[in-house]
Amino acid sequence: MNIVVVNSGSSSLKMSMFQTTGQPQQVPKQAVWDFEQDIDWQQESIENIEQKMKSALSQLWEGEHRHIENSEQIGIVGHRIVHGGASYSQPIVINDRVKEDLDKLTEFAPLHNPINLTALKLAQHLLPKAIHIAVFDTAFHSTLPPEAAVYPGPYFWYADLKIKKYGFHGINHKYCSGKAAELLQQPKELRIVSCHLGGGCSLTAIVDGVSIDTTMGFTPLDGLMMRSRSGAIDPGILIYLLKNKKYSVDELDHVLNKESGMKGIFERSADLRDITNAMERGDERAKLTFDMFVHRLSGGIAAMVAAIGGIDALLFTGGIGENSALVRAATCQRLAFLNLSIDEKLNVSTPVDVDIASAHSQTRILVVKAREDWEIATECAALVLIPT
Repeated sequence: MNIVVVNSGSSSLKMSMFQTTGQPQQVPKQAVWDFEQDIDWQQESIENIEQKMKSALSQLWEGEHRHIENSEQIGIVGHRIVHGGASYSQPIVINDRVKEDLDKLTEFAPLHNPINLTALKLAQHLLPKAIHIAVFDTAFHSTLPPEAAVYPGPYFWYADLKIKKYGFHGINHKYCSGKAAELLQQPKELRIVSCHLGGGCSLTAIVDGVSIDTTMGFTPLDGLMMRSRSGAIDPGILIYLLKNKKYSVDELDHVLNKESGMKGIFERSADLRDITNAMERGDERAKLTFDMFVHRLSGGIAAMVAAIGGIDALLFTGGIGENSALVRAATCQRLAFLNLSIDEKLNVSTPVDVDIASAHSQTRILVVKAREDWEIATECAALVLIPT
């Protein structure tokens, strides 16, 4: 069975293909084909994007490096969908009703769900014979206990309007927790704080592979300071800005999602590499941006540790988590009271799927490469290939 994974990000399109025997067994870790391209989903025409997707997929059955004979040999297409709302806590085969439901959720994940749906519809048009499956970032967090999931507003928000903490990046948090158990050879009762740090940033407190708490909430706007999203701020600020007509609702939505976070503070760039380079040249605004990011990250990690009563492993993943030795070092220095100590040489050695804690550190510190593609393929195979 050939499984294609479509992972459409806010500014990119990633696709990969995994081949399984069709038996109820684990999907091979290695994809036989990978594709990634920057896409301006807001500015490019649907026709141009479809042509790019079509051209990329044709690599699978054309040329000397082809893997299959034709498009009909693709049996499953797995799609990353950011927000599944209250209705979807498991992967599901996509039909018209599912697409209608997901369309209604676009306002809760405005940077991602519309793009996910666009990519989904294009892939269905290009690969009509395949089974298309939605895999949700929110699903992993459906295990949050009520004290973590319910907001302290009027109870009808939760009971009637389904306003609660849904959490995000769940596909990668789930994968990383499993990889951590494998690396540490401790499959049971492992207490992990997983730090997914990229364009979007979130933390998850995990015990025995189960999500107990997380920083993103009803939408992906909550929690940590991010590349262009504010993260958690005093809601009174928003009331003040709206009452004094500083922004319209739409303008405020745009500012909080696309003009805040690191971009909002540093202004010249939202790329942490630019910020750290400027900081090393003595730029005070860059230093403020970096220090704010680490301050909020460290405080969030401490809160996650409290939620699970301790920590066995601190895990870094995502573009920043995997590649910024500075962020890892500064964060671990602030969290030394958690009995963790980083190995400086390992930290700067471009680590992948390794423990970078020093020998005397009681808490392990892991760097794990994000593998949302494999996790999606595995969940699709479990839904379609493994009998219940």
